[in-house]
Amino acid sequence: MHQAPIVVLFIVFILIAARNILNIKLEIWQIMLGGAVVVMLTGSIKPYEAVSAIDMDVMFFLFGMFVIAQALEKSGYISHISYGLFNRTKNEAQLLLYLLFISGIASAFLMNDTIAIIGTPVVLHLARKHKISSKPLLFALAFGVTTGSMFSPIGNPQNLLIAVKGDFKEPFTVFFEYLFIPTLVSLFTAYLIIRYFYNEDFHKGVLNHSQEPIKDHNLKILSMVSLCIVAVLIILKIFISYTMRDMDFRLTYIAIVGALPVLMFSKKRLKILRDVDWHTLIFFAAMFVLMKSVWNTGLFQKMISTEGLNISSIGSILIIGIVVSQLISNVPLVALYLPILMHTDPSFKNYIALAAGSTLAGNLMILGAASNVIIIQNAEKNHDNAISFIEFIKLGIPLTFVNIAIIYVWLKLLCPF
Repeated sequence: MHQAPIVVLFIVFILIAARNILNIKLEIWQIMLGGAVVVMLTGSIKPYEAVSAIDMDVMFFLFGMFVIAQALEKSGYISHISYGLFNRTKNEAQLLLYLLFISGIASAFLMNDTIAIIGTPVVLHLARKHKISSKPLLFALAFGVTTGSMFSPIGNPQNLLIAVKGDFKEPFTVFFEYLFIPTLVSLFTAYLIIRYFYNEDFHKGVLNHSQEPIKDHNLKILSMVSLCIVAVLIILKIFISYTMRDMDFRLTYIAIVGALPVLMFSKKRLKILRDVDWHTLIFFAAMFVLMKSVWNTGLFQKMISTEGLNISSIGSILIIGIVVSQLISNVPLVALYLPILMHTDPSFKNYIALAAGSTLAGNLMILGAASNVIIIQNAEKNHDNAISFIEFIKLGIPLTFVNIAIIYVWLKLLCPF
């Protein structure tokens, strides 16, 4: 019974991987919810512990950002954003390259999940407008937000945790110096891999860009106000994180306050609430419950602490960060690993390796990053031809292998810092 969550996690992985191959009529959120229900029914996690395991900060953050994304889409402002960002691209190859680097750089400062939520409708709009396959663009968004978030202490939650707990005096400078160059190289590598696997989907025709009219001017204004609020509050959180560390300023506040203009003043608030991606929210609630039950087994804590394994070497940190993040998620992995590094070898390079490994884990499999799930669930919700588990790892395995090689060679041999 003690190891039941490990078995359930394995079955969840198999079902998610095989659902497209075996034509299983189950969505990702339904499979994860089933896993959470099973570990509760087997007594692997108590009901009160299951409830407390759900990270309400993450849930409310996602809810608020989903509200803003719905407002952007229903107002028609999303097409204006896409036109402003991509109207200079002449063909699909340029569009793919622009998307990778724009989403990557944006995620470094607005957080990867934020860009995943806002970026998915942009990508689907571009694919429909130009009558091109959405899959290469969805991959570009997924790989872009994951890889780009690596070089910033606020690009994703695990980086922020490392920057704060690692007591970095100048976290932005340190992350930039150590990871900006390998991030750029990794983004371009993602471009080459997507082009290689989807070469037949790229046509030589010229893209015809046009700006579509706004559908709802009032909702457009509210959407713009919401985006501005989110940007200002993220800047405020950065300031508070490094100057007033005892002050509790949560991600929840950013998204909920940002969504208030839409929820309070839009006449379409009920339609927006109805169309919020509730399935993805259910997925994350269920995932927190299942991962907590897996965490309680102590199996992965024991694996990391195994004697004879040099867990403070850059190679070990990168490999453990990528592999274990697939099983217990990257934030719990970092929370477990940080104290170990603090007592063995608390060097900047080790902290940076932990940030890189736990972040690039998202490029390996769908469940390696929350942003992947957001993108794929949103695509499926819009009845788009979404990416399967097998398709993802077909690109994810070679990309992750090259990613790790780039980071390892840079940190061990080329990095001048």
